Amino acid sequence: MNSQKKVAFYTLGCKLNFSETSTIARNFENENFERIAFNEKADVYVINTCSVTENADKRFKTIVKNALKQNNDAFVIAIGCYAQLKPEALANVNGVDLVLGATEKFKVTSYINDLTKNKVGEVHSCDIIEANSYESSFSFGDRTRAFLKVQDGCDYKCTYCTIPLARGISRSDTLENVIKNATEISKKGIKEIVLTGVNIGDYGKGEFGNKKHKHTFYELVQNLDEVEGIHRIRISSIEPNLLKDEIITFVANSTSFVPHFHIPLQSGSNALLKKMKRRYQRETYTNRVKAIKKQMPNACIGVDVIVGFPGETDALFLETYNYLNEMNISYLHVFTYSERPNTEAIAMDEIVPIHVRKKRSKMLRGLSVKKRRAFYETQINNELTVLFEQENKEGYIQGFTENYVKVKTYWNPELANTLHKVKLIEIDNDGLVLVSIID
Repeated sequence: MNSQKKVAFYTLGCKLNFSETSTIARNFENENFERIAFNEKADVYVINTCSVTENADKRFKTIVKNALKQNNDAFVIAIGCYAQLKPEALANVNGVDLVLGATEKFKVTSYINDLTKNKVGEVHSCDIIEANSYESSFSFGDRTRAFLKVQDGCDYKCTYCTIPLARGISRSDTLENVIKNATEISKKGIKEIVLTGVNIGDYGKGEFGNKKHKHTFYELVQNLDEVEGIHRIRISSIEPNLLKDEIITFVANSTSFVPHFHIPLQSGSNALLKKMKRRYQRETYTNRVKAIKKQMPNACIGVDVIVGFPGETDALFLETYNYLNEMNISYLHVFTYSERPNTEAIAMDEIVPIHVRKKRSKMLRGLSVKKRRAFYETQINNELTVLFEQENKEGYIQGFTENYVKVKTYWNPELANTLHKVKLIEIDNDGLVLVSIID
């Protein structure tokens, strides 16, 4: 293409999606495209979809409409998990020109010709069993921190989950390549890396195209700790059965890994965990939290929890609620169960009514606010380090401490993307902690 075309991206879902969007965007830039904001007039709009997002179909249609408002002649491309699971449905959305599956999305520029709109969306999607190769991805330039993909896919068979159907089997980047990417990120002046994947605790499986582990997640952590120039490394989410004592101890003594863990629970009821086919019981989760807090009393612990799973009676929901209320955790990510095609759970009896699911979700979100506030209160008067972000938000600049307390101070552009030691003063009306800078 002779004249420089413009491309814009919209990403739904997880940090893994953001890392892949960033890599795909660089592929476009290598083909002489200029990347612009999604609310600007572009020649190509790429929407990276998510299968976990509730009302994914409805939300996707709204995003497509917003893109076409900017440029009715724009070439619209759908990629990501929902594009793999429901390619035909997305292809039939008015204005969509191209839908690419799990492996095809990384070759998106090779599917683009003259950008003439198609009457019907064109689909290129492999059978998910063919998605067994690994595509490296990482982000920088999009945010203050970088998302580094180390693993993809999942071999777990949780009865509610479509991720294995959308991303395929568990497979890993090579240790050598992860270190290379982390080093490249550090050279860009980025202070923090967030490790991401579908099941990162399973790192090492499929590293060289086979099911055996060449390396372990613990070995990955040890090697990343030695990368020069990275001040912080954050573990995004790790299964409780894969969060070993040796990893907790290493993080507790590391100068770069931060005391912040996000550990999926999904239910506080052993009966429901069994129905979900989770690979642990509640006691394992309790032991993980206690082990973290014993070595890192100020550690932040986030929890994923699902409400309204089939068979979740009032008593079983209260079992989860009371368990989380008593646990020394810091915040919740609450997911309202929704039926997904081709999962075991969709055929289960004892369906929880939608209005009950919403009520329980509201209760747990309220508990999350309470838990976060309580955790923040334990940090008042502590001296911690903040990585400040880059936006001016109503006269304030915000950032996160190493243990994931969201703070703010008066706007100063010189603070953007810098680390400073601060003292946490008080919790403001908006739930953020006001700080004074010490250094």
